[in-house]
Amino acid sequence: MKASNVLISCLFLLAFAPVCAQGSFVLSPGRQDKAVVPFKLVNNMMVIKAKVNGKELSFLVDTGVKKTVLFNVQVSDSLLLKNIETLKLRGLGEGNSINAVSSNGNLFSCNGIINPSLSLFMITDNLFDLSAKMGIDIHGIIGGDLFEDFVVKINYASEKLTFYDPSTYKYSKCKTCESFPLDFYGSKPYLDVYVTNQAGTEHKVKLLIDSGGGDSLWLFPYSDPNIYVPEKNFDDYLGKGLSGDIYGKRAKLREIRIGSFLIFDANVSYPDSTSMLTMHQNKERNGTLGAGILKRFHVIMDYPGRRITLKKNNRFFNEPFLYNKSGIEIVYGGEMLVKEKRTRINPVEGENNQSITDIIYSYGLTYKPSYKIAVIRHGSPAHLAGLREGDIILEINGREAYNMKMEEVNHMFSQKADKRIRMLVDRNGEHLNYEFVLRSML
Repeated sequence: MKASNVLISCLFLLAFAPVCAQGSFVLSPGRQDKAVVPFKLVNNMMVIKAKVNGKELSFLVDTGVKKTVLFNVQVSDSLLLKNIETLKLRGLGEGNSINAVSSNGNLFSCNGIINPSLSLFMITDNLFDLSAKMGIDIHGIIGGDLFEDFVVKINYASEKLTFYDPSTYKYSKCKTCESFPLDFYGSKPYLDVYVTNQAGTEHKVKLLIDSGGGDSLWLFPYSDPNIYVPEKNFDDYLGKGLSGDIYGKRAKLREIRIGSFLIFDANVSYPDSTSMLTMHQNKERNGTLGAGILKRFHVIMDYPGRRITLKKNNRFFNEPFLYNKSGIEIVYGGEMLVKEKRTRINPVEGENNQSITDIIYSYGLTYKPSYKIAVIRHGSPAHLAGLREGDIILEINGREAYNMKMEEVNHMFSQKADKRIRMLVDRNGEHLNYEFVLRSML
């Protein structure tokens, strides 16, 4: 699956006074020197299963966040958190601070990794639903504190995280690997990268390494004299942060250089100033290196040794950078009842002992996922065709949307320009047909 340009923005800045004491993550007793944790790659991002106080939850792995955050309040009925204190959180987006609770002393376990005294935050306002954005159940985000006590290998091709005891870990000889120093600010990792704009000017930028951001690269306009929005750009919805929607510009970079690794024609986003008021605590920061770039490498994150090691991931390195040409951003719209054709094969005995197979067709109702248009870009092909926010997508080019994964739907909107898209949608119970052509914006 080609990478979608859909961004799930999980770049939280937790600006509040109280900070809980945090226990350490360690390998479970009996483990020698490593633990392997499988993950599911969704929109370039890693989703793992872990237990908190015995309750299994799904977490997005996000190095751009310090602490563990829960935000699907539906799990609170069966998840007993310890030592709760109320507070306010503030993050990316155009909204206000939101209500949350802090909790410490919780038991975390995940495939050979434990933390007997995990501190976390749970958002109690029902405003942020990452499950709807990603199309699968996501109960929270586990932050960089999971990486602090290990050397961590990230293999995006095999979808595995391997956690090593740093006291026994030894780097293998690798001629095609390159290591780079990590800077830390607020316990979050930063990497110096060189970017070349469309005018051909190369300059160094300091980027937060954010495995929980599905985009490739964010640059903050005018955080450096060389960073500005190029003339060829378009306005777009970039994602949703803790404090609301994030808007900005999208464009292309001529080149990204990390050591000797060269990445060409990469997507870049320039968030607007309203969404980024809380972003500049680190005055040296120029932007974010997201999962759209990270997944192109085999990555070793070594927080204790303060370095990152990269090797080309041949499966993803040369993938083209796609972006949404329809103007539609979708979310999971809940389950819907659909009429489904079912087939049953019934072998019977015919004349002269001949075997005959009867194929019996029947119809039944079953629950399937639905996808809703959450945001539509003004002036985009979908907007000009007459589609509206809130429309439920039933079919795309003759295929039932409920039989597709969210990534497949997003990929159809990111195909080459001039691709014709035919859609059947449900609008307040009325079925309507629309047609438009994908248009290149860059």
